[in-house]
Amino acid sequence: MRDIATKSNTKEIIERHGFTFKKSFGQNFLTDTNILNKIVNAADLTDEVGVIEIGPGIGALTEFIARKAKKVVAYEIDPRLIPILAETLAPYDNVKVIHQDILKADVASMIEEEFKDVKEIAVVANLPYYITTPILMGLIEKKLPIDRYVTMMQKEVAERLSAKPGSKDYNALSIAVQYYTEAKIALTVPKTVFIPAPNVDSAVVHLTRREQPAVEVINEDFFMEVVHGAFKQRRKTLQNNLNQHFADLTKEEVTAILEEAGILPNRRGESLSIEEFAKLSNTFYQHLNK
Repeated sequence: MRDIATKSNTKEIIERHGFTFKKSFGQNFLTDTNILNKIVNAADLTDEVGVIEIGPGIGALTEFIARKAKKVVAYEIDPRLIPILAETLAPYDNVKVIHQDILKADVASMIEEEFKDVKEIAVVANLPYYITTPILMGLIEKKLPIDRYVTMMQKEVAERLSAKPGSKDYNALSIAVQYYTEAKIALTVPKTVFIPAPNVDSAVVHLTRREQPAVEVINEDFFMEVVHGAFKQRRKTLQNNLNQHFADLTKEEVTAILEEAGILPNRRGESLSIEEFAKLSNTFYQHLNK
């Protein structure tokens, strides 16, 4: 069986269907079977795993997933790709394509319906780069029974997701993702293996869902609010950023809360570990809800 993902096959399929790339959908098709093998291997797929794919394109990655997994459910937003996928994925009876925007989909109901007989669920996808964060955070924050995410994205975003405190890439997104998952970069991918080539290099991130969140917080929404407040202006100190965010509190009150949490007011958000953010948010929460 010929792989969809060679450069010549990809071009032939695109030309035969008169397909043109739409920038608004962030379409970049992978044309390297070696990279596809690496992605699927990183996802640790077996015939007991159900896979959710987002943005299958013409089915290059879908095909490799289908060969290893029990079942694949792929969400595709572009109506022009639905008949192409029906043709390219015809040999695989364990693939279901849903023509829908993943950001609007009821993924929880789909999981209940389609993945009754799987032991694990994974998201494996080459994500559209312009909405990587909303897609990932949307799925993670819903606390769906997804065991791991192996997703291709812009290298810069991948570095943020897996960043450690004190590094230039560490920000609110790093903490939000690492609160729910363990994050690492599985591989980096050059721009030359796509049609059309994107303007940036890519990386595949492996996120493993934690049984329990990384830290214990009184209120998750408030924890995230404190984190975002602390990173509001990267060059500013925690004192300044949090005073600006919690405008109802005096400078002295914010100083006292920081000191009670054991954090120096002149530190910056990027220097705090997730454990320190938890302590800070819990102290703030207790102060505001006296």
